[in-house]
Amino acid sequence: MTAQDAAPSDLVLARLMSLHPKVIDLTLDRVWRLLAALDHPERALPPAIHLAGTNGKGSTLAFLRAGIEGAGQRAHAYTSPHLARFHERIRLAGELIPEAELTAVLDECEAANGGAPITYFEITTCAALLAFSRRAAEWTLLETGLGGRLDATNVLDAPELTIITPVAMDHEQFLGDTLEKIAFEKAGILKRGTPCVVGPQEDAAREVIARQAARTGAPLLLHGEHWHVGEERGRMVFQDERGLLDLPRPALPGAHQLANAGAAVAALRHLGFGEDACAAAVARAEWPARMQRLRRGPLAEAAPEAELWLDGGHNPAAGAALAAHLKSLPARPTHLICGMLSTKDATGYLAPLAEAAESFTAVPIAGEAAALDPEALAATAEAAGHRARTATSPAEALAAITAETPAARVLICGSLYLAGQILRESG
Repeated sequence: MTAQDAAPSDLVLARLMSLHPKVIDLTLDRVWRLLAALDHPERALPPAIHLAGTNGKGSTLAFLRAGIEGAGQRAHAYTSPHLARFHERIRLAGELIPEAELTAVLDECEAANGGAPITYFEITTCAALLAFSRRAAEWTLLETGLGGRLDATNVLDAPELTIITPVAMDHEQFLGDTLEKIAFEKAGILKRGTPCVVGPQEDAAREVIARQAARTGAPLLLHGEHWHVGEERGRMVFQDERGLLDLPRPALPGAHQLANAGAAVAALRHLGFGEDACAAAVARAEWPARMQRLRRGPLAEAAPEAELWLDGGHNPAAGAALAAHLKSLPARPTHLICGMLSTKDATGYLAPLAEAAESFTAVPIAGEAAALDPEALAATAEAAGHRARTATSPAEALAAITAETPAARVLICGSLYLAGQILRESG
């Protein structure tokens, strides 16, 4: 994209990238400073639900938003990263933020910041909060970017509810090298007197969350204790102290989505929403690049007989969930096209997928300096048990796969950045 083609917001965002030498530098000091200069928009939000976790927080937010909207109410939503364009990060009362409004709040934040050091995520989070404070809605949904305790979204004194989805190993260079350390960071969103819905956790993470809840005085609604979810006869069955709900299967595919949908239903029930809202949450949720079927765009057109899927998961827990889902699908030759960042645990992600796929093709991620070289990624895949090769692009990889097996199932996976590239090309 040339400067002549760029939207006004793109030009502001490009400037904001240069305000801090690091992409990630976890602290709340700079965020508090800028929010004060903006007259504290975080204090003027509709009731907020704050979500943290390693896997599933975006999907859980999507279920929540579908339920709230199914009840005829409006929700602001802040998520990250975006896939095709920045506007996806900020929804105002259910709609993507308009270009003019995005440009205006970014400009205002840039001016209020006065050139002081601040990371891209910090200043754009402040812009989102500013936009939310100026538009009417019944709810605010905030997804943490990284961790929780020092995440730029962790600026609300008293959210209505918090949610912690499954915690797993990821971003160890920022959050710590053990599950306990990472869980401690995620539990940093807990607030005194604010209930927290807790999704399925490994024992070590659950113990840390429970300990931090006791210290902060945050009541917990724990999966497996206060609420339960499962599948029976193709339906989702949810139970809590209020009773039993027989609901549709989650619209987002994969057995792991039962737990994410369950956390959203637990939250909705706690907040007083009825069965219709819970059914809408489960049945109407949409969340791109989470086992998303690709039916249009140049790749779909180039391989009309193939079954194309896209998923942005990138850590060991996501690889295990993806492998389980692939094994549950009707039998069909399955092939992976994968790109990954060098900051991710490629071996941990790829090992569970080895038995679910017949071949693996490593590809570059255009425009990402931190992307693994395809040869290095292919070598890692081979060591993890895959039959691996490389290609210069997803299109080249798909052509080679479908030349041998026109009706193959093909999953493009390994990175949200690769998923974003595919979605942008698909229009």
